[in-house]
Amino acid sequence: MQADPLFDPMAVITPRLVLRPARMRDAQDMYEYSRDPEVALHVLWDAHKSIRETRSVLRRMIRDYRYAPPFTYVIELKDERRVIGTIGLMTYTGANRSAEIGYSLSRLYWNRGLMTEALEGMLKYCFGDLKLNRVEAQHEVGNPASGAVMRHAGMRHEGTLRKRIFNKGKFHDMELYAILKEEFHARG
Repeated sequence: MQADPLFDPMAVITPRLVLRPARMRDAQDMYEYSRDPEVALHVLWDAHKSIRETRSVLRRMIRDYRYAPPFTYVIELKDERRVIGTIGLMTYTGANRSAEIGYSLSRLYWNRGLMTEALEGMLKYCFGDLKLNRVEAQHEVGNPASGAVMRHAGMRHEGTLRKRIFNKGKFHDMELYAILKEEFHARG
């Protein structure tokens, strides 16, 4: 299966971040935050137990760049040239020109506006380069900080999806947010 040329992985630059395809040399940085149980608490993966596990995840991400989406970028802090998280398309529906974004961030960088900046950069890429009409994201009800990130990036709350995701041994209610192309462009 050949990659969709629309999704050639390219870097997205924001004032403090570079969102770019992963490289194997990102393993140590990624392992540092991926092994943190607090970071893994509300995402669909478990805390990494070894750098070997992180390398396996990176190999899969890199392999996925050759094929159609979804795909994941690493979030690199420009000044430190350090990978501090990931952001990417969890799902993509070409016929509807829509996608779902998911993300994770090192706990050392929480509450600095970096995740909002990364999400805004990804939205710009989605509505500009990918020409999507709708982008959505969801978070567990027990993770309201993620909802704050979505709101700060201009996404609107659309509802609660009851027992939507089975994660970490139980079903979780999810809060659904979305933003439309015209809403994003109206924000300037």
